[in-house]
Amino acid sequence: MSWKIQSKNIDFEKLLIEESLFFNGNGYIGIRGNLEEGLPEHVETIRGTYINGYHDIVNIPYGEKLFGFPETQQKLVNIMDTQGIEIWVGSDQEKEKVSLYTGEVLSYNRILHMDKGLTERILHWRSRQGHELIINFTRLVSFHIQELFYQFVTLTPISNPIPVQIVSTMNGDVKNYANRNDPRVASDDKKHIKINQLLQCEDYSFIELETCRSGLRSAALSTMKLSNPYAKYHYEMKKSAIVSTVDFQLSAETFLDKRTFIAESTRYEDLRKELVAIKKESASLNYHEIAIQQKSYMNSFWNDTDVIIQGDEQIQEAIRFNLYHLLQSAGQDGKTSIAAKGLSGEGYEGHYFWDTEIYLLPMFTLTNPALARKLLLYRYTILNSARERAKEMGHKKGALYPWRTITGKECSSYFPAGTAQYHISADIAYSYVYYFLATNDMEFLKEAGAEVLLETARLWIEVGHFKEDEFRIDTVTGPDEYTAIVNNNYYTNVMAKYNLQWAYNIILKLQIEEPIFWKRLKEKLLFTEGELESFKQAAERMYLPYDENRQINPQDDTFLQKEIWDFEGTPAEHYPLLLHYHPLTIYRYQVCKQADTVLAHFLVEDEASEAVIKNSYDYYEKITTHDSSLSSCVFSMMGARVGYVEKAYNYFIETARLDLDNIQGNTKDGLHMANLGGTWLAIVAGFAGLRLKKNGICFRPQLPKAWKGYKFPLRYQGRSLFVHHNQDHFTIELLTGEPVTISIWNKNYTVTKDKPICLPSASNEVLTYD
Repeated sequence: MSWKIQSKNIDFEKLLIEESLFFNGNGYIGIRGNLEEGLPEHVETIRGTYINGYHDIVNIPYGEKLFGFPETQQKLVNIMDTQGIEIWVGSDQEKEKVSLYTGEVLSYNRILHMDKGLTERILHWRSRQGHELIINFTRLVSFHIQELFYQFVTLTPISNPIPVQIVSTMNGDVKNYANRNDPRVASDDKKHIKINQLLQCEDYSFIELETCRSGLRSAALSTMKLSNPYAKYHYEMKKSAIVSTVDFQLSAETFLDKRTFIAESTRYEDLRKELVAIKKESASLNYHEIAIQQKSYMNSFWNDTDVIIQGDEQIQEAIRFNLYHLLQSAGQDGKTSIAAKGLSGEGYEGHYFWDTEIYLLPMFTLTNPALARKLLLYRYTILNSARERAKEMGHKKGALYPWRTITGKECSSYFPAGTAQYHISADIAYSYVYYFLATNDMEFLKEAGAEVLLETARLWIEVGHFKEDEFRIDTVTGPDEYTAIVNNNYYTNVMAKYNLQWAYNIILKLQIEEPIFWKRLKEKLLFTEGELESFKQAAERMYLPYDENRQINPQDDTFLQKEIWDFEGTPAEHYPLLLHYHPLTIYRYQVCKQADTVLAHFLVEDEASEAVIKNSYDYYEKITTHDSSLSSCVFSMMGARVGYVEKAYNYFIETARLDLDNIQGNTKDGLHMANLGGTWLAIVAGFAGLRLKKNGICFRPQLPKAWKGYKFPLRYQGRSLFVHHNQDHFTIELLTGEPVTISIWNKNYTVTKDKPICLPSASNEVLTYD
């Protein structure tokens, strides 16, 4: 059962949430889990179809606009609605629409098949006139045919015969969802798309749209075929829609095959021509063959990615749900990434954040490095925009990546918690280093990684300065969005140090191993030996705030001087704080929206002692609200790191089912992608304690009391590993590749194909602190 998410719900509010939970996607196309037949007019729904990176441009309004503020932003566009399938039963005089809110619902079930890569809705229904039938709606977005959204409907009569009419629609009169009271959702409810063409041909319907300002075109080509050879078809062209109708007598099991092929103009010039060709190429495939292709893709994915939890079915269900939806939203073309809500909804307007690099890429890097490479390549494609942004912000050199973007341009209008988050450039550099440590992929380092590392390192030389023989970075914002515009944010400084160190190390490596390439890159970037020395000096003398009395790393220079927020006096309904208090009010207090220093200790743990890591965890845990979905998974990982295994487990529970249980109350706007990746990290980097370091791969395994064990596969430098931790042993097997030495609780062991590492669980001691 842990391969399925099931729901019998017909409550309107929960159905809105299920539109996100049951969405179908393949990294290119995302279709929200709307009901084919629709909902009553008074019911709120977010009916959405999205293409990764497909956007319009909108103005950013300012009361007072200053230099360097972005004038426009990109916005994910909701494109044509092709989901519509209405089923009517009975003669013309007594015709009734089949739905959850008409006639009599005898039984209903909705299923997300995570092993098969598809969703089902099974409805047993009876009309007022006594017509009874079972309808199975199956849908998928194909991983094999990237442009295909496939709907397959099975109608089974219980009473015979039944006059049936099926109405399929392609609707171009669409707009985006807006909510003026929630800063996490767009407030602009204007239309961003216009119809270029509606066309009904002999065997397909076609619609082409164009965005109002970006000039991007999208198109859908749809076919509909019924298994009943005596069915009568009718097509109607309306102002903004094409309606396809088929009438027949339902006297035996009958199948409706609806295929919609979707594409956009950054990929194809002549959209109609290309979609017709794709339609023809796939015409010979029947439902079973398409389903088998999808299942085969999912088998490969799960073989490389599945995390098995022994002893907790609810958590097993949740971790698979999270991994499945990460896959559905991950751009696989090197031109797109993973938006904060993926392809499941319109929250944060389809923008890519630093979430991808820190929370999502580790899972793909260690399970599907080819896909991780594509996601990293996206950041390389927008490097020039990051260079331009750095210059716009007054820097002569370097790359300043945007806080939120689609095409590379900064889309955040609120600079204290947006542009000021300079750490994003270091986060992206970190993800390139992580990938290199995991894969040793020198070709990708030459193709993209080295240039990104150098340009991001250059930024820190521009932003920081030396004072009293220390390198300091002023006027930035760290990950914590409740603390803004500070000097020497610990997270920013330590990540900048890591960025500078690795840029220096990679340059030395290239000078020795790839001198011809290095010469070309050096000339391209006009890079000097003086810059190389500046990287070294800034890294070695980076100022990292430390409080002697508390023995912690302060979040920044003034954080500990502030009054602590009155948590006891804050009503529960006033969380999240950002929806109830002015930012300046929040900025004046010690209160964290999310992990900041604690996240830094996870990413760069060697920069702090064990005692400081633990003390910092204890201190910041008391003042963190976890109003961000990026937070609980970090406190879970680091709870395990400092020996609080059960506390880590409690944080993990919040993380694992955040969307399934709608814990933050906004799952309707899309799934929380960073949190989905955070559940994988909480197990692999948390309970198993995995870290990638310059000298190899490390583990510090621990097992929550609630579990009998956990298992997961890994890819590491051309090897396939399998990790299994139960109440008796911690085991690492080498499935393919050469033997490798692995550190476990600071002791080295070598694993070979013939000899796994197998240690008694009792040896996995939790460190104690003085």
